Amino acid sequence: MIYLFLSILASTLIFVAFKLFDRFRINTLHAIVVNYVVACATGLIGYGTSFSIATIPERGWFYFSVALGALFILIFNLMAITTQRSGLSVVSVATKMSVVVPILFGLLYYKEELGVFKGIGIVLALIAVYLASNKNEDGLQIKTKNLIYPVLVFLGSGIIDTSIKFLEDKYVAEDEVPLFSATIFAAAASIGLIILLQQKLKGTFVFAWKNVLGGIALGIPNYFSIYFLVQALRSGILESSGIFTVNNVAIVMCSTLVGIALFKERLLPKNWAGIGLAVISIILIALNTF
Repeated sequence: MIYLFLSILASTLIFVAFKLFDRFRINTLHAIVVNYVVACATGLIGYGTSFSIATIPERGWFYFSVALGALFILIFNLMAITTQRSGLSVVSVATKMSVVVPILFGLLYYKEELGVFKGIGIVLALIAVYLASNKNEDGLQIKTKNLIYPVLVFLGSGIIDTSIKFLEDKYVAEDEVPLFSATIFAAAASIGLIILLQQKLKGTFVFAWKNVLGGIALGIPNYFSIYFLVQALRSGILESSGIFTVNNVAIVMCSTLVGIALFKERLLPKNWAGIGLAVISIILIALNTF
C-alpha cells in the first residue's frame, strides 16, 4: 500500500509543479525536456549497480521503452494542441479517463476478477474523474473538427499505462525497474532535445534558468511516479485494474484538494460531487479485496 500512496503523492507533486509553471511563466516544453533528463539521471542513480550503456539495448524491454519515450513526447504535444483548441478541462478529462484502457486490459488479458464492489467502484471512479476534472460550468465544449485530439490523448495516455503494466510483468526484472524507467525518460529527453535544437536553428529558442529549475522540480517526482507505480503493481495489494483505478482517482482527488489549499481554486458543485464519489469508489475497490 505504501508504494501506491507514494505514487499518488509523486503525481500530485507533478500537478503542483505544472501550476507553478503557469504562475512563473515557465516555458513548459523547455521544462519538460529538462524534466526528462533529470528523471533519467534519477533512475540511473537509483539503479545503484554498475552497468554498461552498451548492454542496455540487449534488454528485452529496451525497444519498448524507447517507443514509450517517443509516445511521452507525442502525447505532450497533443495535450498542448488540445488545450489550445478545446481548453484545459478537455485535456484533463481525456487524460484521466484514459484509465479505462489499462482497466480493460487487466480484466480481459489478465482475466482479473470483477466483483460487485469492484465493478461499482470502477464505474463511480470514472464518473468521479469526469466531475472533478471538468471545471467548466457549461460542460465540455469540443468542436467536431477538434475531436480527434482529445481522442488521441485518451488513447495515448491509456496505452502508456497499459504498456508499463505489460512490460513490468513480462520483461523487467525486479532489480531493473530504475534502469527501465530511466531508459524511457532518456528516449523522451533525446527527442525533446532534437526539438529544442530545431528551435535553436530557427532562432526561436530562448534560454532561461527558470525553465531549468522548473524541469528539475518536475523531473524528480515524475520519475518516482513511474517507479512507485511499477512497485505498486508488483506489490499484490490489488489487481492491476484496481491499482490503476485507485491511483488515478486518488490523484484527481488530491490534486483538486491541493488546488484549493495552495492555489485558492474555486470548485463547482459537480467538482465536489466528484471528490465525494472518488472517496466512495476507493472504499468499494478496497472492500473487494476482503
